[in-house]
Amino acid sequence: MNIQSLKSTITHQHHRESFSGVIFLRQQGQVVFAEGFGMANIADQLPNTADTRFGTASGAKTFTAVAICQLVEAGKLSFDTPLKDCLDIPLPHVDPGVTVHHLLTHSAGIPDYFDEGVMDDYEVLWRERPMYAFRSPRDFLPLFANSAMQFKPGDHWAYNNAGFIQLGLVVEHMSGLPFTQYIEEHIFKPCGMTCSGYFALDRLPKGTALGYLPTKDGGWRSNIYSIPIIGGADGGAFTTVNDLARFWDALLGYRLLNKETTERMLTPYWRTNPDNDRSCYGYGIWIKLENGERQIYSMQGEDPGVSFYSAYYPKPKLQFSLLGNTVEATDAMYHCIAPFLRDA
Repeated sequence: MNIQSLKSTITHQHHRESFSGVIFLRQQGQVVFAEGFGMANIADQLPNTADTRFGTASGAKTFTAVAICQLVEAGKLSFDTPLKDCLDIPLPHVDPGVTVHHLLTHSAGIPDYFDEGVMDDYEVLWRERPMYAFRSPRDFLPLFANSAMQFKPGDHWAYNNAGFIQLGLVVEHMSGLPFTQYIEEHIFKPCGMTCSGYFALDRLPKGTALGYLPTKDGGWRSNIYSIPIIGGADGGAFTTVNDLARFWDALLGYRLLNKETTERMLTPYWRTNPDNDRSCYGYGIWIKLENGERQIYSMQGEDPGVSFYSAYYPKPKLQFSLLGNTVEATDAMYHCIAPFLRDA
C-alpha cells in the first residue's frame, strides 16, 4: 500500500467535502495511519483526535453477539435454545420456534421497533417518546412486544433491531447482570478497552465526540434528542479506534471466545441482498465474500450524528476503522479509501 498516496487522497477528499471523525489503519500489527478531522465539540472548538471516543450505533451489535457466544461456552444456553426458554418475560406474540441463532442472524421474523426496510429516520421515533426514558433493554419492549410476527423463523433474512434487544434481555437473565455491565466486565475489560463504555448522553466523559446533525441555516445541532440516552444491546456503545484494534486482536486471537465458537460467529449464514452473493451476515457481524472466501469482517452502524465502520481484512492482516460524529461526508471518504484497502 502506498501510504503517501493514501494520505494525499484523504487530504484531498477532506478539502472537497469536510469530514468529521477519525481514520485508522493498521497492517501486520503496525499503525500506518491514525488521524482525526473536524471537531469533537464545535462550540468549544475541541478537535477530533485518534484518542477521541465516538458512538458506534449498530456496530455495537457485535459486542452483544460475543456476549451470547460467551454464555453458550459457559453452558448457560445453546444457539438452538428457543427464546422462550432463556427469558423470564412473557412474549405471547413471538413464535415459540424463534431460537437464539435466529436472533443473532436477523432471521427470527419478530416485529421490529425500527424497521430499516421501511423507515429511514431514527430520529422520528423520539419525537413523541422521551428518549431519556430508554436506559435498558426492557424499556424498548412496549415498542414491539405486542406486534405480530413478520415472517416464520428461519424463512429469510431481514435486519432487525428488536432481535438484539431481546438478546440483551437474554444476557441479563442468564448472567444476572445488567446488560451494559456484562459487556464492560466480560468484553471491554479483558480486551483492555479502557476508553470504551455505554455512556449516557447527558454524562459523556472527557474526550467524547458530540454527534452533530446539519440545520437549515447551515449550522449544526447536537444529536442528544435524536437517539436513546444510553446505548444497549442493539447499539450505542462509545469507543476509540485504538480500543477497536484491541477488540479485533482479542476476538481473532481467541481471547474472548475459543476457536470453535469464534469460527461459528464468523460463519456467513445469510446473504443480506438476494442480488449480491458477496454480502453476508454471521452472528452480529457483516461478512464480505470474494470467490467464496471471506474477504472482510466488519462492524457497521449509523444513527443521527453517528457514522461507524470498523473492519478486518484477513488476507493482508489489515484493520481499518472510520468513525464519524456526523453522517455527512463519511460515505464519500470511505469510497476514496476503499481502493487502497482492496489493493493492500
